[in-house]
Amino acid sequence: MPAARKARWNELLTLVGRGLMVRTDSREVCPGEVFALMPAAGDKSADFLAQALAKGAGWVVAGPEVLLPHSETAKLMTVADVPDALGQLAAKHFRTHKQAMQVVAVTGTNGKTTITYLLEGLLTAAGRKVGVLGTVSYRWPGTSIEASLTTPGCWRLHELFAQMSADAVDTVVMETSSHALHQKRVAGLEFDACALINLTQDHLDYHGDFEEYYQAKKLLFAGYPRADKFKAANADDAYGLRLLSELPDAVGFTLANTAAPAGNRMLKGVMTSCTGKGVSLRMEFEGKCWTLDSGLVGAHNASNLMAAQAVGLGLGLGPADMQALAPFTGVPGRLERVQNDKGLDIFVDYAHTPDALINVLSALRALDFSRVLTVFGCGGNRDRTKRPLMGQAVAGLSDVAVLTSDNPRHEDPLAIMADVRPGLQNGPAGLTVIEEPDRYKALCQAIALMRPGDALLVAGKGHESYQQIGDVKHPFSDVEAVGRAIREVHGEVRP
Repeated sequence: MPAARKARWNELLTLVGRGLMVRTDSREVCPGEVFALMPAAGDKSADFLAQALAKGAGWVVAGPEVLLPHSETAKLMTVADVPDALGQLAAKHFRTHKQAMQVVAVTGTNGKTTITYLLEGLLTAAGRKVGVLGTVSYRWPGTSIEASLTTPGCWRLHELFAQMSADAVDTVVMETSSHALHQKRVAGLEFDACALINLTQDHLDYHGDFEEYYQAKKLLFAGYPRADKFKAANADDAYGLRLLSELPDAVGFTLANTAAPAGNRMLKGVMTSCTGKGVSLRMEFEGKCWTLDSGLVGAHNASNLMAAQAVGLGLGLGPADMQALAPFTGVPGRLERVQNDKGLDIFVDYAHTPDALINVLSALRALDFSRVLTVFGCGGNRDRTKRPLMGQAVAGLSDVAVLTSDNPRHEDPLAIMADVRPGLQNGPAGLTVIEEPDRYKALCQAIALMRPGDALLVAGKGHESYQQIGDVKHPFSDVEAVGRAIREVHGEVRP
């Protein structure tokens, strides 16, 4: 950086450290503040710059590709990487670079939320004061905020870190999405531990292909500060195994006795029992052995338990500490049992990818139910290529498949269902397929078909309290809707 530009950058850092605000939305700029023009602005860059200057921005920070206008009132400067610069400014403003909290990042297509909950309980039992940032909420002792994004924007993320630090949180566990890593929303943060759970089909509308998706995930391990951070990866996943081969200092975890590819240390587990009552595991790591009995159901949850234990070991916990995981009962919207007085076995789960559906349906199959019925849909304005694969996953593991709407957003629900239909057409001969675009009516039809001993999975929305149609988020909770549908089907309420 040229001397003059470096001096101006240092001046800006000083001012931001003294309280000057930085905005990335030109509509929110107040006189004298900093406006950082993010790369996503694209063709609208000139409009956003003009609006920020009209609102009295005192500083403008933009990338080298942006033609900056003349201004008599604002200081204009270019930087090589605006998201990275925003991370530095946020760290300076909120003093996150001086906070003593340990930071744990969990990434992967499926299982992030469950693992952050497991780590929250494990670390809390070990005497730590834990904050969690993820899909369900941003929370720490005394505070809970509904999550807007799995991983918040950079400025907001540093603001949350500052609030947690002020409340004496000593460990932060966060879900870290591939979008957030690629967009550098976590810029300016230091990670003490990170884990890759799996990589299955999702977000290819954004990343383009699996290689780009993997490279975005890998940024967490190789592209952010602290090369000495603890790294864990699932050796039973092809991309986790690849990451281990590329990072010999990473620790693997396996339930399939996968061999360490590059001499990596390996947490080995054996699932000694997997029933309707839960799973039992036997672990071995560096000569130490222990067992764990959990009420969580299914092989995918056994893998989640392995991931949490691997991270726990990396943070200095020992085998005896792992017993704190035993009483964990589950995450809202993750194979969540809907309580009812009709004796119906109905579960709500967030599964919205082919792999996630296979995992959760396989878990229910392991419980020896007479039949498995599945209500599911696909979100609009998202990866279309996974839609028939989701239909195929449901067809292969269900006795009754009820295809309906998820969050259609700006797509026609019937068009989305048409994309799913080919995956359902090659199901087993006994498969019953029902199509009903109204999600509540679909739930009613599925519940009306249930017989004693059946299980019903309601997949896709999990903990969400809304259904997004167009730009509007209408109140809709699968758990609440199932309860209402049970009462309606059994004649206790009017339609």
